[in-house]
Amino acid sequence: MAKTTVVRTAAKSKAVVGAKARAIAKTEPASAKKKAGSTVNPTSPERVAAILDALQKTYPGVVCALNHKNAWELTVATILSAQCTDVRVNLVTPALFKAFPTPKAMAAASLPELEELIRTTGFFRNKAKSIQGAARVVVEEFGGKVPQTMEEILMLPGVARKTGNVVLGSWFNIAVGVVVDTHVMRLSRRLELTKETAPEKVERDLMKILPQDRWIAFSHELIHHGRQVCVARKPRCVDCTLERLCNSSDKTWTSH
Repeated sequence: MAKTTVVRTAAKSKAVVGAKARAIAKTEPASAKKKAGSTVNPTSPERVAAILDALQKTYPGVVCALNHKNAWELTVATILSAQCTDVRVNLVTPALFKAFPTPKAMAAASLPELEELIRTTGFFRNKAKSIQGAARVVVEEFGGKVPQTMEEILMLPGVARKTGNVVLGSWFNIAVGVVVDTHVMRLSRRLELTKETAPEKVERDLMKILPQDRWIAFSHELIHHGRQVCVARKPRCVDCTLERLCNSSDKTWTSH
């Protein structure tokens, strides 16, 4: 009896998600639906607006998945997230920040101590050097506070544009660029918003076609969409609120 209930509940949940996808798709302008079947101008303002609208309705109020209490913790967590899941990072950081709660404390830590605490995130030796180096720069150059400009934050070891955009956008609410991780890269190409394969080139393309006031939320929404629905190995197109706007050749279901 219990097993039957679970199966029925899961089926009901999937049906609800699928119904939501179809409901949102029905609200798209007729002209947007017409263009969905064509790749003549996939980055037209009308189509981009339709994609942004669907994402916003699907993931209202979505935030960064990395747990943090301040800009420094988010900086460290984002450095650790390289080639590692956010879930794993969130399991590691509580003990790390309890042992070394401030940039000053982390700057004074020994590398073996840091390595042991972050070992399960992968590439832990390089990451330990990066977060300690970043801590020292924050303390010595910025008075113990994470800087609020891209030029300055890129001075921190282990910090590239992705990390800079995450921290500036998610903590300071400063939109200077678009976070491009593996999900944003994959889905942006899938949705024909870019043809580029280098993160910085993808970011430039997205900055050209997205309104600046949507740069921060767009990344969060697309990352969640890539994890929950448009998964790499077998996209759940039946549950996708962007399905009518997607022309990907490997779709697993279509409402066209």
